[in-house]
Amino acid sequence: MPKPVQQIDNMQRTILDNLSTAVVLLDHDLQVQYLNPAGENLFHISNKRARNISLGKIMFITDSFMARLHQTINDQHPIAEHEVCFTVGIDKQVTVDYMITPIQTPEQEPMIMLELSQLDRHLRIAREEKLLSEQNATRNIIRGMAHEIKNPLGGIRGSAQLLERELPSDDLKEYTSIIIGETDRLQTLVDRMLGPKSLPKKQPVNIHQVLEHVRQLVQAEEAAEHIYFNLDYDPSLPELMADGDLLIQAFFNIIRNAIAALEGNGEITIRTRPQRHFTIGHQHHRLVLQVDIIDNGPGIPDKLQEQIFFPMVTGRADGTGLGLSIAQSLVNQHDGLIEMKSRPGKTRFTIFLPLGTQE
Repeated sequence: MPKPVQQIDNMQRTILDNLSTAVVLLDHDLQVQYLNPAGENLFHISNKRARNISLGKIMFITDSFMARLHQTINDQHPIAEHEVCFTVGIDKQVTVDYMITPIQTPEQEPMIMLELSQLDRHLRIAREEKLLSEQNATRNIIRGMAHEIKNPLGGIRGSAQLLERELPSDDLKEYTSIIIGETDRLQTLVDRMLGPKSLPKKQPVNIHQVLEHVRQLVQAEEAAEHIYFNLDYDPSLPELMADGDLLIQAFFNIIRNAIAALEGNGEITIRTRPQRHFTIGHQHHRLVLQVDIIDNGPGIPDKLQEQIFFPMVTGRADGTGLGLSIAQSLVNQHDGLIEMKSRPGKTRFTIFLPLGTQE
């Protein structure tokens, strides 16, 4: 028995809503009639707001692309192109494969469906999978090294304590104190490299309360006395299931790193936004929280950018190279990821954290 039209429409809408490809339905005047969630994410506009506005209001249309749209309407033949660069929103550049398909039904005027598949997105997913794989490999190496280092450190410390009891002179005991102190310092360093020993204790967390707590912590430090914080929060964001203390530590490490790069004078922007139907690594999520931490400092040297999240990698003489590595590990424990882009005058760390269930 054939399904009612309404059920078929609902099924088609469900399929469109779950596609990772942006789909735009246009009437013969090239006005938007429907935008799926992937399209909302690409154009940064909701389906409701996009209804009945011109396609040219949400993306820059070149003469050649306009000609192809009209050609599809007139000839009723689909057209496809690969690796085309478009400007969407205000100034966002995207590289896409697109397909224009005519749609004709007896009850309606001719319409066209525009499908946009972001090549940038596939490259980003591949890059994230590589980063996650490298992070997992690094953590496994560190765990192995830590185990091999901690055992002899314990032996050295214990032997130094026994030797200290047998020494007759306080001058000689000064040397054993140095051995014990340096052993403890190495032990602390290894523990920091390993990160937290317990699993995250997740509960509903307001991300803006976390960020404000971190901002107050860093602003109390002398190094941040002349740092201006520009806050751009989206109040519509829901709570996320997370360990608030671990997130505070992760954001603290990132923001403190930005303050150090600014050398006490500059601007840090903290911005929150939702991302719909977003992929972190190889896992697709219906809703993701995006937090951008942007500073206007000198930027990170090109030779360090590929290794910036690895332990012991730092561009500062007084740095340990553990802050960003620990932050990445803490965010990974929440099924999230930190990305970084840097050039002179603008360094942006972007933190992605799932807000909903995985798909």
